[in-house]
Amino acid sequence: MTTAEETREDDLLLEHQLCFALTVASRSVVGAYKPVLEKLNLTHPQYLVMLALWETSPRTVRNISEALAQEPATISPLLRRLEAAGFISRRRADGNERALAVELTPAGAALRQEALKVPGTMMDRLGLTRAQVTELHATMMSLIAATSAPAGDDRIEP
Repeated sequence: MTTAEETREDDLLLEHQLCFALTVASRSVVGAYKPVLEKLNLTHPQYLVMLALWETSPRTVRNISEALAQEPATISPLLRRLEAAGFISRRRADGNERALAVELTPAGAALRQEALKVPGTMMDRLGLTRAQVTELHATMMSLIAATSAPAGDDRIEP
């Protein structure tokens, strides 16, 4: 077998699969967030919603779902739980009866102050510097952009 053939054979090793590494890394990182976010009474998906609202509030459900690259039907149950916890309120958007506006409550806005500790805590837990986090983030955003680009020819080449 030539080196090129060996390389192609090695390409099918599980440990060389980008999809496998991303799946395990994602699950591991989200798991590492869990005890940190529990102190804020948030799950990881709820934390992402709150991050979006700490940037801009009020926002429509559609706007939140677009910011998080999630379907509105996925966001709605999170919003119900955040509303029950007293962090957000929901109402019909001004000028658009079909749109639902989501807004931080005073408790939700105050939670941001506690959440300011999360990024530093997570860098410490993961043993990463801010520069490493920035580099990883840029790489992940490039991957997201690449997977969002129009698909080319999906045939498997021999």
